[in-house]
Amino acid sequence: MTAVHVINGPNLNLLGRREPAVYGHETLADLEARSREVAAGLGLDLDFRQSNHEGELVDWLQECGADVAAGRSVGAVLNAGALTHTSVALRDAVVGAEVPLVEVHLSNVHAREPFRHHSYLSPVARGVVVGLGPLGYELGIRALAGATGGAA
Repeated sequence: MTAVHVINGPNLNLLGRREPAVYGHETLADLEARSREVAAGLGLDLDFRQSNHEGELVDWLQECGADVAAGRSVGAVLNAGALTHTSVALRDAVVGAEVPLVEVHLSNVHAREPFRHHSYLSPVARGVVVGLGPLGYELGIRALAGATGGAA
């Protein structure tokens, strides 16, 4: 079965207890369960991962690109956390591995500190969802499923 990759970056393992006024009360496990339900409803498997390590995220994006090339994946929903604003390596992995990407942020990064307004990923993403909380993950999965011919 074709999969959708959902990749989460630094500190997202703290969801539910880290700044709930900004990020909400749902945990990463809650987001995974919601994402799994949406993916299954679209006939997709879900590969859901989180790491606090930039190199591991790069490796996973490259794996996703190989899966896309082999017809095993529709692409990746990526919440890179703070690495969004600093990581040329993640941007280069998306481009180099040819990953269809939807960038997702739980909070509205444009209504926050100025350093969060810039993303290295947005210019290479098919779409960007900010400020819609967990719904952003669902929209990202649906967008990738629809962009590759799946039901949306």
